[in-house]
Amino acid sequence: MAEIGAAWCRSTVPRVLEIVSTRLSQRDVYSLLLVSPWCYRSLLSNPSLWEVLDLHEMKKAGDRLISALSLARYQHVKMIILEFAQDIEDKHLTLLKSKGAESLQDLESLNLNACQKISDNGIEAITSICPNLQALSIYWNVGVTDVGIENIIKNCRQIIHLNLSGCKKISDRSLHLIADSYQGLEKLDITRCIKLTDDGLQQVLLKCSSLQSLNLYALSSFTDKAYEKIAFLAHLRFLDLCGAQNLTDKGLSCIARCRELISLNLTWCVRVTDVGVLAIAQGCRSLKFLSLFGIVGVTDTCLEALSKSCSNTLTTLDVNGCTGIKRRSHKELLQLFPHLRCFKVHS
Repeated sequence: MAEIGAAWCRSTVPRVLEIVSTRLSQRDVYSLLLVSPWCYRSLLSNPSLWEVLDLHEMKKAGDRLISALSLARYQHVKMIILEFAQDIEDKHLTLLKSKGAESLQDLESLNLNACQKISDNGIEAITSICPNLQALSIYWNVGVTDVGIENIIKNCRQIIHLNLSGCKKISDRSLHLIADSYQGLEKLDITRCIKLTDDGLQQVLLKCSSLQSLNLYALSSFTDKAYEKIAFLAHLRFLDLCGAQNLTDKGLSCIARCRELISLNLTWCVRVTDVGVLAIAQGCRSLKFLSLFGIVGVTDTCLEALSKSCSNTLTTLDVNGCTGIKRRSHKELLQLFPHLRCFKVHS
């Protein structure tokens, strides 16, 4: 019986783990390493399990990062997640750079969201050893400046997804650098980057024609001068303009040329009226998500137009606070848009 049990462990356990482990969190996989020698060997023999290093919200994340990257199993890691991790500082990233960190040559995605102890120096250190990075997210890093963005661009030439949300110190200089260097950029988030102006945004819109997702949330300084250039983004699918107080029907009518748009957030775009939304209804016939929250200048007329073009696609529609729209009960909206599942995006 002992021989049968051992044979079962050698043959069946690895096959079961191969199926199950891909559905487990990384922390659970770590626990399985301690179960038995067969589990340990089986898990280590599956390279796909070690392509992601997830340290999000962990304490002593800097030390854990250095320790993990010293292990052979992470020599081909493709994604590192440090979102809201604690105790990760410039010194940890500088140490990785000094060691060479050959395991980061295959890194494609790096999430440093809310790692506020990382400055331009840390950004330079980590990007200098990640030449094949394609996605970088540094949301809510108020210490990063144009210098940090310059280092990213110098070291990582293949970026297609870039999240700079909340990086309040960056200026138009960063957008000019991005526009000149990342013309294949597909996703850009500059939420609450309050120093940016029309000049910088226009450069991105004119040169980064591959953009599919653009987040301009809570940026009230832009005007139609820049918004009109969004029309050049033929592949745009996601656009967040929440709080775009200077957007008028003229700018929105230009945005309506983005035929592939499926998600549009116009929350608190207070200068918009039926005229602009009618243009969207005519041009953007694949919308699945639309928020008009807080816009008092729109009426039932725009919903009737939208129902003619988007009744089969819209699943989310927020018209709360649109006092000009009288027929906005769930029942009345479902008569116009039978596929609606969500009626409230903002609280």
